[in-house]
Amino acid sequence: MISVISVVLSFIFGSVLGIIRYAKIPYFSRIIGFIIDVIRNLPLLLIIFFTYFGLPAFGFKPDTIPAAILAMTVFESMMIAEIIRSGILAVDIGQMEASRAMGMKMGQAMWHVVLPQAYKKMIPALVSQFISLIKDTSLATIIVVPELMQHGQVVYGQNPNYIIPVFVAMAIMYFVVCYALSLLSKVIDRRMA
Repeated sequence: MISVISVVLSFIFGSVLGIIRYAKIPYFSRIIGFIIDVIRNLPLLLIIFFTYFGLPAFGFKPDTIPAAILAMTVFESMMIAEIIRSGILAVDIGQMEASRAMGMKMGQAMWHVVLPQAYKKMIPALVSQFISLIKDTSLATIIVVPELMQHGQVVYGQNPNYIIPVFVAMAIMYFVVCYALSLLSKVIDRRMA
């Protein structure tokens, strides 16, 4: 659940931030760029700790699951923003110029011409980032979120003889989900090629 919500939210926020960063709006784009650079260079675990243990100092005490979702969404949005910006930059500038010459406004040209081409180029990087996010949800066990790793710890905590089978089962579950996503990425990439 944490993964799905975080993927959806980070894709939305990351897309908006990436477009803003690309647009080079005076001062605003620089501020967004600075925030993106700072958060991208912090460990996710630190952001999880800050979200759960630091936000109460500002009067906001999230429960464990919302704190994990917020931390993952903030962190992944910054990563996705850079993927989006890079994807837009990968589209030939002539596409935007031709759209503008045909009378489209900047927003229309971005929405109808540039972004569809950019998203095709971004699919492998986006799927890779989403796979990373799914694996990173295991860090949420640090703040006691009932996630796959947490359940595994409970099982082998009750019977230490099952530690290897439990870890193998967890590894298989992560592998199946992540491998299915990478196969889906390849199928989408082939269909769009």
